[in-house]
Amino acid sequence: MTIIQEIYQWSKTLSAWQQDAIARLYVNRELLPEDVEDIYALAKAEAGIPDEDGRVARKLESAEVAPQTNPTRLVQIVAVKDVQHVNALVPGGRLPISPTGLTVIYGENGAGKSGYSRIFKHACRARDRREPILPNARLDPKEVGTAQAVFEAIVDGTTVDFIWKHRTEPPLPLADISIFDTHCARAYIDNHGDFAYVPYGLDILEGLVTLCGKLRARVTKEKSDGSPSDAAYATLINQTTAVGRALSGVGKKTTAEEIEKLAALSDEDVARRDVLTKTLSEADPKTKAREIRNKGLRIKGLKTQIESKFVPVSVEKLKNLQELINKSNTAKKVAETAAEAFRSEPGQLAGTGDDEWKALFEAAREFAAISHVGHDISGLAADAKCPLCQNELGPEGAGRLGRFDAFIKDKFEQAAKDARNLAKEAFTAVKNAKLDITIDTAMKEELNALDAQLLPLCELSETRLKTRQTQALLASGGALDWDDVSAAENDATVRLGEVADALEAQAKTLEASADEVARAKLVAERAELDARHKLSEVKNAVLEAISKYEYCAKLQKCIDGTDTRGISRKSTELSRTLASKELADALNEELKKLKCHELEVFMKPESPGGRTQFKLTLQLPGSATPAAVLSEGEQRAIAIASFLAEIKLSGGRGGIVFDDPVSSLDHRRRWEVAERLVEESLKRQVIVFTHDIYFLCILEQKADELKAALQPNYIRRTADGFGAHAEGLPFDVLGTKNRVGRLRQMLVC
Repeated sequence: MTIIQEIYQWSKTLSAWQQDAIARLYVNRELLPEDVEDIYALAKAEAGIPDEDGRVARKLESAEVAPQTNPTRLVQIVAVKDVQHVNALVPGGRLPISPTGLTVIYGENGAGKSGYSRIFKHACRARDRREPILPNARLDPKEVGTAQAVFEAIVDGTTVDFIWKHRTEPPLPLADISIFDTHCARAYIDNHGDFAYVPYGLDILEGLVTLCGKLRARVTKEKSDGSPSDAAYATLINQTTAVGRALSGVGKKTTAEEIEKLAALSDEDVARRDVLTKTLSEADPKTKAREIRNKGLRIKGLKTQIESKFVPVSVEKLKNLQELINKSNTAKKVAETAAEAFRSEPGQLAGTGDDEWKALFEAAREFAAISHVGHDISGLAADAKCPLCQNELGPEGAGRLGRFDAFIKDKFEQAAKDARNLAKEAFTAVKNAKLDITIDTAMKEELNALDAQLLPLCELSETRLKTRQTQALLASGGALDWDDVSAAENDATVRLGEVADALEAQAKTLEASADEVARAKLVAERAELDARHKLSEVKNAVLEAISKYEYCAKLQKCIDGTDTRGISRKSTELSRTLASKELADALNEELKKLKCHELEVFMKPESPGGRTQFKLTLQLPGSATPAAVLSEGEQRAIAIASFLAEIKLSGGRGGIVFDDPVSSLDHRRRWEVAERLVEESLKRQVIVFTHDIYFLCILEQKADELKAALQPNYIRRTADGFGAHAEGLPFDVLGTKNRVGRLRQMLVC
């Protein structure tokens, strides 16, 4: 595998943000500030710090990576044709290329060379594909389609058309074609001041190491700036309390939930802390305990009094009254039905059988017991005198008294009477109930001292009791619905009971404080409550510290993730297996062919900062570095030498494409580069894009000297678009003989 393929496979084992960085470095060879910002956010997100922008890491795709060159396959480009939507190139245009030897594609600036060169870079998976393929700016965006072209090629003697479409995986055989241009040259030159040749691919690891250094510095600073402080709760740390133990664990294992729980004091906790404070400050706890217990007994007495006041109007009592009244009314209706039958007898006065009549008869019964001792009113003889009119009864009168007595003693009438008596008794009990709550002045003062709400609650209870009593009487008479009788609320007794219990507990605590062992426990209990109280005051500072500790822990995870040792090991491994002495020798040979005699390459197996390098050393007196001495043109010559050395060692037979290879070179260096390219064209297909007429003429001369085939192509701008292929070269490129011939042709026309 090539170095880049090794890196691609190895990258799958890395974190997501490092894979994203490698993908960006592979495409752009360097990271822009916005790239670093994105990757920093991804690294933090991987450590558990959410990214507000929701960025997602990308990975280097296999389709982007140039595959291993096939040494048994020969791919020769014959033409690029059917071009569509590539810059402003002529739609459907065709650019012929010689399958062997040297093809030189000449065009002035702005003629369309860059459009064709970008097609080659993307289709052949060039090392640098940063230059975008843009649509024709003169077209309506709605009319713009996908950039595409067809490569007419010969593969092992067979003609094949390879269809290339932008942003889709290119045809695999086209990867055998290697591309060199200005950007590729920079991919080989170390711009860190050491001026070293880095084999293609290892510069990605160098860039990753540089990125890790930047991220480590940035995240370290962020962690330092956001370090938590324990100043707000320092006095509580390491106390022998639950709070002290929890605070000593802040930043380690203590959670925000634990702090929230410890800082949350209930009303009972607050009251208990007050009791302990008072208790432990008491000089004579036993005497104080007696006073408090007596106070509690008085409170209980008041509670008992109020509870007794609620009994007459309790839910049970009023429910019983309601039931008795209902039963009385029901019995009365039954008795009235029986009375109707009694009244229907002829010869009786109006109203006989009514309540007034019943009262009169009952009075007569009682009088008969006095006037006729030993005789019941129903058993008086006919000659006896009537208890009412005191005339002789006679047989008819005696019989009438008997019937009257039987009616009064009838079971329905008796049931109604009994029910009425029971209801009356219950009603009287409610009506006569004394509901005033007696609280003397001393008790009032005591209640106010204990709890300002106690006395108002007691007074409210009395008001509620009397209101309930009145409403119950109204409901008994039918003037109010029983459901509208107010509830029997008794908040006063509940609160009085709580206060009494608290006083009893306080008394017991005071008694216990007299014992040294028990007092020590009370002191410890108060210390716990005091610590929790103080914690509640600084809780927000503690929670903020926990949050910062958690955030810093995540930042530390980011810092750990920027460790470069694994990257350096991989770089060293690749240098030992792929960056061999054979490559160094090939590079030295290329430097000699390009007449860079003063330069020599030697291997440096170390990987400083993740960079495995072949250093370039000047064979000159002094200690100047190549970066300080070499010109831009000399650096370009070194880049070409590096490129050709790698092509040689790859073992592939595919062609090579140069885009303006002599940019920045002087006229003397142009001759050396031209000779080297013509020499290479004797072994493989070589394609050169240039706008330099002088360089074109040099290539023609060197091809003639070395007996190499050279096909010159001329592309120009026409009314149909850019990159239009024209037969023959422009007039000013031709030699004298060819110029005379061109002039004669023009005369004939």
